[in-house]
Amino acid sequence: MNNDDVVSTLNDLIETSKDGEYGFRSCADHAESPELKTLFNSRAEDCQKAARELQEQVVKFGGEPDTSGSATGALHRGWVAIRSTLSTYDDLAVLEECERGEDTAVESYEEALHEQLPESVRQLVERHYQGVQRNHALIHQLRDARKS
Repeated sequence: MNNDDVVSTLNDLIETSKDGEYGFRSCADHAESPELKTLFNSRAEDCQKAARELQEQVVKFGGEPDTSGSATGALHRGWVAIRSTLSTYDDLAVLEECERGEDTAVESYEEALHEQLPESVRQLVERHYQGVQRNHALIHQLRDARKS
């Protein structure tokens, strides 16, 4: 894998991380529960940190790091706001939409891990992937608890 390919893969993950950051902040804005607001804001900070770490790697590989999320992520955040409004800011609806966003993040990291990344980059991506998996599992668990 050449440097341009590494930069491209990393920039895709930066978009994913920025989407996660903005998505979690949007969920925090629309959640009723103070506990969920705190959780979502904490996860947003984790995503922001991940994006910064990925941006540093892009620079090391001679690229220009992405600084924003994707158009799809913006649509997702808009949907969180619309769906929350339509369901009168129901925490279950916010969790369901948050889980959908985390499904996308898991897929993005799995795709990146199928690439032939340099070992230092692979280690970073694997560490971030573990965090994405933890986020997904937690959101799924919270969603299921709200359903019952």
